Amino acid sequence: MTQPEALQSLLESVAAGQVSPATALDKLKNFTYESVGDFAKVDHHRTLRTGFPEVIWGPGKTPDQIAQIMEAMRLHNPVVMATRIAPDVFTQLQEKIPDVQYYSTARICALAPAAPKPTHSGLITLISAGTSDLPVAEEAAVTAELCGFQVQRLWDVGVAGIHRLLNNREAIAQADVLIVVAGMEGALPSVVAGLADCPVIAVPTSVGYGASFGGLAPLLTMLNSCAAGIGVVNIDNGFGAAILAGQILRTAHKLQLRTSS
Repeated sequence: MTQPEALQSLLESVAAGQVSPATALDKLKNFTYESVGDFAKVDHHRTLRTGFPEVIWGPGKTPDQIAQIMEAMRLHNPVVMATRIAPDVFTQLQEKIPDVQYYSTARICALAPAAPKPTHSGLITLISAGTSDLPVAEEAAVTAELCGFQVQRLWDVGVAGIHRLLNNREAIAQADVLIVVAGMEGALPSVVAGLADCPVIAVPTSVGYGASFGGLAPLLTMLNSCAAGIGVVNIDNGFGAAILAGQILRTAHKLQLRTSS
């Protein structure tokens, strides 16, 4: 049950006299946010506001802090995510939370169903330029899947061998949102946007030789693209790209419902 569904059920139970106002108040006392130790305030209300629960940023937090936050969040959300988790941190987390899952390439830890099923309409297609871009691309793919979206992966189809990309034109045409991940010179999103009739979210990565300046060169290429319909997120921000893609699809669904009603 999602948080909005849980709130609706609780209010209906109060209205039906099945739950007392005092009991409902007790259930709602941590509904907006909850203090965890003296180091975090978990935003339980975020799902209602934005459609997605708060996600834990791993770097800078100790394994014990991450574990405490995850345990607090799992009581309110069907999926709990922590990003940028190193393997040694996961090992320590697993000692504290045995059922935590680890997506090693994406560097994501999650408390979620083993094989989450899509709960939202629309297809998000992930395209990566090269194998070295996979950590960022997988971060986007796993985030989108854990958020309830159907995901399609097209890996290692960069512009240096453009026939690999062109062989996937049918898959590109099927996408409702495209996330294109590339380092080096960052030309791939421009090429993809010239083939696609849907929004393209470009993700520059820090992959490349010295003159790529840790991802700054592909970032500037993507921002200066001559192809229309491209939005650009920050360097290596696969997570942010997935959330943006999800918001685009959820907005399209809301507009469809509004039109049909």
